[in-house]
Amino acid sequence: MTSPRPLRVGSVPYLVGRPLDCGLEHEPGVRLEHDVPARLVERLRAGDLDVALVSSIELFRRPGYRYLDGLAVSAAGPVHSVQVFLRKPVDEVRSVALDPSSRTAATLVRVLLAERSAGAPEFREVPAGQDPRDAEADAWLRIGDPAMRETYEPNARATFNPSEAWTARTGHPFVFAPWIVRPGVDVTPHLAAFQRARERGRRRLSEFAAQGAADHGVPARAYAHYFFEQLDYEPGDEMRAALRAFRDRAATLGLCEASHDPEPIRAPRPSHA
Repeated sequence: MTSPRPLRVGSVPYLVGRPLDCGLEHEPGVRLEHDVPARLVERLRAGDLDVALVSSIELFRRPGYRYLDGLAVSAAGPVHSVQVFLRKPVDEVRSVALDPSSRTAATLVRVLLAERSAGAPEFREVPAGQDPRDAEADAWLRIGDPAMRETYEPNARATFNPSEAWTARTGHPFVFAPWIVRPGVDVTPHLAAFQRARERGRRRLSEFAAQGAADHGVPARAYAHYFFEQLDYEPGDEMRAALRAFRDRAATLGLCEASHDPEPIRAPRPSHA
């Protein structure tokens, strides 16, 4: 008798994902792999992965997706790992260089700046691996640990923070990356494994903060604030409304499909006592 195929799970290779996937590779029946976000999306679409922690905009670009309810990389305020650095005031910006590392962050910036009274600026996608500061643009979007480093550089430039602007404008948190489940996959037997990974991750936040500070030359207090205050890995009952609000605004710009309304997969939420 053959063993059932393991659930193939993909997560980002960055520290921001550890509070959600911590120890998931040791769960029975789960095979965890790490890859860059663009490759995770490609592999999810191709059926090489069953579940992936990827950009929320992907939920609305293919039919049939579902997502794990209440577990995601989200925020209801500023997040220093997603920043638009400014050479002039944001209302005067006419061109923005986009870091291709996060499709969701790039889409969010497009949505927010298109709603300015001055209208949308010109967006320029820089090639992967190129420093967006080298682009001839009034502003640039930077993602992840490089954004953290640049935020805390001496004489750092002024910034426009997309998640802070989103929450101020909509009243919703912003969901950067949920666990997306591809069509036809039964993830129910593994829901407890994802919850246990989140519990392990919660207990190790101080360790992740110290690691981030050491690895990237950022003050320890900055990464502690990032993990304990800025990021929310359990967006709760607002998650679906927040995702729909993002879908609706992105769809008006032709950046996703307004008709897609993926179902949440709900599991009992553990007590934190």
